[in-house]
Amino acid sequence: MIQVQKLTKRFNGKTALDSVSFEVAKGDILGFLGPNGAGKTTTMRILTAFIPPTSGTALVGGFDVTAQPLEAKKLIGYLPEHVPLYGEMRVREYLKFRAELKGVRRSDLKKNVDRVIDECQLKEVEKRVISQISKGFRQRTGLADALVSQPPILVLDEPTIGLDPSQIRQTRNLIRELGEQRTLILSTHILSEVEQVCNNVLIVNRGKIVGEGTPQDLRRRMAGKAVLKTEIRGRDVGREALEALEGVRSVSVQHAGEIATADITTDRPQGEVEEKLFALCVEKHWVIRSMAREAPSLEDVFVDLIGHEEAAIEEEARKAQEEKMKAEKDREEAEDRPRDKTEDRKDDGKGGAS
Repeated sequence: MIQVQKLTKRFNGKTALDSVSFEVAKGDILGFLGPNGAGKTTTMRILTAFIPPTSGTALVGGFDVTAQPLEAKKLIGYLPEHVPLYGEMRVREYLKFRAELKGVRRSDLKKNVDRVIDECQLKEVEKRVISQISKGFRQRTGLADALVSQPPILVLDEPTIGLDPSQIRQTRNLIRELGEQRTLILSTHILSEVEQVCNNVLIVNRGKIVGEGTPQDLRRRMAGKAVLKTEIRGRDVGREALEALEGVRSVSVQHAGEIATADITTDRPQGEVEEKLFALCVEKHWVIRSMAREAPSLEDVFVDLIGHEEAAIEEEARKAQEEKMKAEKDREEAEDRPRDKTEDRKDDGKGGAS
């Protein structure tokens, strides 16, 4: 249903997407993952024909999104992260209006609107003004808008943002049901959501694909590795100090006051990194509140892939800086070096002739 080949997008000389290629088959639910600024939203805007690529091609249902944008748009229901709604309209009125804009036949209007109101659980607010309903209901109204024309492809950007736990569970179940009949791309920061819903995963960072496959395939890439789920109390618990421990592959740290929650990925046997971590904590006067060794989750795979990519980029930047400094030093030394005596004599001769 979707074929992307060497897709590249640049904004004012900055590369947001760098020769990205992937395919999404009919009936697939693709989890599209990456940190902020990785290129996810740019990719989705290109696929939905909101912006053109700088180069490369994107086909949606066989239609080129650049050459045939209207045909491609008819096949897609798009839920952006920040849903643009008309706040002065009532929910049912808005969905009917959107269905008309999308070319739904008059005879199908009421049926389609009734269906999405039921699917997205909007019955209790269908007659209310959109500006007066909660953020969760507005998010579901946006999802209903994406569904109202019954498109074969759905592109959902953070569809559960702003929903309470019960609504999140209901939305996940709805996404699973939709995936049985449609091709679906789901962008989210909730990794557990991807594991529960998606059958394929694409991980991007800095505009490039750094990992792809099923959730099971990605976890198998970390076979033999483990994650130390650790809670440490200390004022200066930093990622750099933990990453410097021998045997540590990657580290993710979150702070809440003096408490740091660290996920430390390692491929060393049990006890080896733990001992080094204990010694570091004694040296730094940190207190280990808890520690458990677990098998890697999809979130751990994500952190490991992104961490290695960032480390490689930092190393490349460091080497480039060192080469630049060396070149500058060589140039300065060449300028300060005494000139060859022969050249001095030539200079003197020229001076005498003049």
